[in-house]
Amino acid sequence: MAKKAKIYKIDNTNTKESNKVMMQFIVGILVYAFVLEVTASLFRGLYIANFFYAIIAALLLTILDYYLKPLIQFLTLPLNIITLGITYPIVNVILLWICDLMMGKSFELGGLLSAFIIAIFISILRIFLDNVITRNV
Repeated sequence: MAKKAKIYKIDNTNTKESNKVMMQFIVGILVYAFVLEVTASLFRGLYIANFFYAIIAALLLTILDYYLKPLIQFLTLPLNIITLGITYPIVNVILLWICDLMMGKSFELGGLLSAFIIAIFISILRIFLDNVITRNV
């Protein structure tokens, strides 16, 4: 009696998932760049040279959000607990300032109060647009 040969099927679900994740990442960066451009047009405290620099800033802020934000949140945790979360936007202000330092004259952030308001506005608009656009890709 002959043994039956096993047939292995190549599964493309991994490729489809990675394509979906990559598409969500690209759309997320473009949405973030759009949010930065809208914010720069509404507030005098934020200047972005053009949309290309907004895309670079969005990419840089996404990288900072992923790698540096958890460390800053951990370091500011006692202050965040004492103030019942009111200082949470300060973490986003710090990330915006780091982006300002790294990008030079193409991305400029104003004073502390305007940076605080801009960080809150960016967070709210980004959450809304991510839920409407990015999640549906």
